[in-house]
Amino acid sequence: MFIKCWGSRGSIPVSGKEYIKYGGDTTCIEIQAKTGEIVIVDAGTGIRCLGKSLLAQNKSAYTLLLTHTHWDHIQGLAFFKPLLYSKTRVVIQDRQFAHLDTKGVLNQLLAPPFFPVRLKDLKADIRFDASLTGSFKIGSLTIDTIPTSHSEGSLGYSFTEEGKSFVFLTDNELGFVHPQSRKKEEYIKFSQDADLLFHDAEYTKDEYACKTGWGHSSIPDVLDLASKARVKKLGLIHLNQDRTDHEMDDIVTECNQFLKNNPQPTNPRVIDCFAVSCDFEITL
Repeated sequence: MFIKCWGSRGSIPVSGKEYIKYGGDTTCIEIQAKTGEIVIVDAGTGIRCLGKSLLAQNKSAYTLLLTHTHWDHIQGLAFFKPLLYSKTRVVIQDRQFAHLDTKGVLNQLLAPPFFPVRLKDLKADIRFDASLTGSFKIGSLTIDTIPTSHSEGSLGYSFTEEGKSFVFLTDNELGFVHPQSRKKEEYIKFSQDADLLFHDAEYTKDEYACKTGWGHSSIPDVLDLASKARVKKLGLIHLNQDRTDHEMDDIVTECNQFLKNNPQPTNPRVIDCFAVSCDFEITL
């Protein structure tokens, strides 16, 4: 499978010379199956550039999955240009978010006074599919889900194809029990032996001390999960809106040094840890 990140920033998009390396767009991940299907996870501001790329490639059929519907995960949808064309076919995962279904959420997002174009005015063929939850298949991809330790209805995803796996757990607070949280052991099992794990790494240890319960993990908790799950590569994502390139580089250096010096008895492999940039891509 081909994976590309179009947005890795958390909470709000940022810009400026301090954010060039890792970028400022909010969450959006593209996954292409070997059978040709295109899956988009989240519609943060990164989906704007993804849309331009898909149009340039003349690709017009996609499936959109959502981790949840906080602003930074949906605010780019209004600027996803493929929705302006009748040739576009989009299947959107349909599920409940705080007593609203997905269509209800998007009807509120795309409506005056917040936006001049309504969902029903878009020319694309948009369909909502309630079967895209639990475990399901899209082409050659097998997709599993798990509730994340965040707001009601938040989900994490695992994508498997031909023995390779990619796990995406953004907005997942490992150090605090939210109403729908699972035990840390369940997140370890969900991520077990993943070839690539993207995990929410919003806070340093010191920052987390005064942000407990906000729905995001501390970096030490993420390193512990990745090591116990024996993942091969760990991508730190949902980058703090104030985290500069230089600060993120220092964090990555510290993380890799920690993983090298503190191997798990059951995991002799040294995990490759990096911060996910808004143009990161990989083929598994």
